[in-house]
Amino acid sequence: MDFPERFLWGAAGSAHQTEGNNVSSDLWALENSPGSPFSERSGDACDSYHRWPEDLDLVRDLGLNAYRFSVEWARVEPVEGHFSLAALGHYRRIVEGCLARGLTPVVTLHHFTSPLWFQQDGGWLGSGAADRFRAYTRAVVPILDGVEWVCTLNEPNLLAMLSSRISGGSGGGVAGELPAPEQAATDALTAAHRAAREELAGKKSGWTIANQNFQGPAELRDAWAWPREDQFLAAAVDDDFIGVQAYTRVIVGEDGALPVAGDARRTLTGWEFYPPAVGEAVRHTAACAPGVPILVTENGIATADDAERIEYTTGALAGLHEAMTEGADVRGYLHWSLLDNYEWGSYRPTFGLVSVDRDGFRRTAKPSARWLGEVARANRLD
Repeated sequence: MDFPERFLWGAAGSAHQTEGNNVSSDLWALENSPGSPFSERSGDACDSYHRWPEDLDLVRDLGLNAYRFSVEWARVEPVEGHFSLAALGHYRRIVEGCLARGLTPVVTLHHFTSPLWFQQDGGWLGSGAADRFRAYTRAVVPILDGVEWVCTLNEPNLLAMLSSRISGGSGGGVAGELPAPEQAATDALTAAHRAAREELAGKKSGWTIANQNFQGPAELRDAWAWPREDQFLAAAVDDDFIGVQAYTRVIVGEDGALPVAGDARRTLTGWEFYPPAVGEAVRHTAACAPGVPILVTENGIATADDAERIEYTTGALAGLHEAMTEGADVRGYLHWSLLDNYEWGSYRPTFGLVSVDRDGFRRTAKPSARWLGEVARANRLD
């Protein structure tokens, strides 16, 4: 199964999940509050704020050619209207580090976490949210020289389903099981996305969607999918690309999302083991937004068995290739995640191609990392 020339093969991470000590963010405040709903706090995370050169060396040495990371808004603008030149310089050095290693940087401007001041003033439902995100984006633009791909918001449909609350918990349900989002939150996020895209003129920009592969009777499925996913795809029909992020599926019945079957194979998050997810998500996205290029910005599995990771990813890539042969315009595949990192409340779900020692932060590439690197070097799946 050959992939197109210049296909992006990479791995992904986010600032809060890998950097450590994101002390000005809303999630840090929640993690460290009395009675926090999280079983673990992010703490030092993977210390990638300091060890990013080592992480980029790993990506390059494995044979991958792209790396997705996020700029942390809470570091760049810890106080409203006051932008940190030191933080912007830090992220510029990561961009330059990618380029120096021959890696294509894929930069995300918002990956779930926001400055605490923003959240305390209403978050995405607060006054002037789109203008605040525009100002932050404008501050970041100068450090994006050489960056071709920019994701404005990570999984805005999940953010909207949480209605500006912060996601929590370690594992369990998937986004597609959540109540339908508040339309006001959807509208606010869409406005912020479009404001950011105006500031990013000249670069490929888009947002990434939490694709749930809704299945079931067509009428029930479509009614359930529209507020949770499809309206976000419809809002992206004029974007430069759409990021597809798929892990599993959700089956819809008369009363909404059904629980995973009792005899189903599951991952460490409790999700159904379902390798066809990404191929099906790509087909659905291509149908909803015809002509818009697709970048798989996340796909992976939480497992302690690395052979299972290879099994899952082999099936995922086979399904992706099949969707591409049917006409889907897919430009790359970015595995979630490069590192075993903080998964929004717990370090237990291990998605990484690379393990991280929790005491000394030592990185160790897993066999799955070397396997994916071989696929990337050959640009084909055997």
